[in-house]
Amino acid sequence: MQYKLIHTEGPEFSRIIAGAWRWHTVSQETVSRLIHTSLDEGITTFDHADIYGDHSNEEIFGNVIRQSSSLREKMQLVSKCGIKFKSVKRPTTQVKHYDTSKSHILWSAENSLKMLGTDHLDLLLIHRPDPLLNPTEVAEAFTQLKDQGKVLHFGASNFTPGQFRMLQHYLSFPLVTNQIEISLSRVAPFFNGDLDVLQEHEASAMAWSPLGGGKLMIGDREWFGKAAKYNATYGQLSLAWLLKHHAIFPVIGTTQPDRIIESSKSLEIDLDRQDWFEMLQWVQGEEVP
Repeated sequence: MQYKLIHTEGPEFSRIIAGAWRWHTVSQETVSRLIHTSLDEGITTFDHADIYGDHSNEEIFGNVIRQSSSLREKMQLVSKCGIKFKSVKRPTTQVKHYDTSKSHILWSAENSLKMLGTDHLDLLLIHRPDPLLNPTEVAEAFTQLKDQGKVLHFGASNFTPGQFRMLQHYLSFPLVTNQIEISLSRVAPFFNGDLDVLQEHEASAMAWSPLGGGKLMIGDREWFGKAAKYNATYGQLSLAWLLKHHAIFPVIGTTQPDRIIESSKSLEIDLDRQDWFEMLQWVQGEEVP
């Protein structure tokens, strides 16, 4: 497995990240297998959010850590906050909305620590851009959590380049990532400024849905030759295409341990630059200008 700084000031993450957003759909035993398989394959970074699994995924994951506290030293934990929706677990919420107030960020971070069974998060993200976001409040919350050692690094998720720059302006330390949708079926971030602004700030992208919601694990006739050339599955080839870019960390969302093993092998593929552009041509339907 490859490891790399997601920002010039840290942290160092595994190049492929395990996304736990659907892990509430499997048994506690399977979650344990997913964690151990990921670690065995060198996938040491795990992506969470406070709302995943109707606010249950962090606790399910944390149960494994509580059974074996030494696991925490082998991994990096990412979580997100800022989304609220109606739930029996959150009875005061009547409508889905965003809350990036200082008080909610602090409460959510503390709750994530409790659920995950850890004393710190390696990275905390604002889950969605909030039209009522007050950057001064966000900066105060982030600074307090950082000073207390409860969160080591901070970032954004689904922010536009302008929103990322705006929030960074209010912070005395760097936002290290923006988690955005990138895949062969969504190539816009290569051209709309998403990746440009991250590199401007010496940061990287965490790519959610890197396999296009599973569509890119199937492929079509055009893929046959390339898959054979690299002795790879369509999914591995799709991940290798993203990994060719030095500032992209794919977040895989599988609930199957075998898929984790398969995905980790994509790091062994040294995709030729011409093949990369040919694959881009397939999805765009035309040559680059």
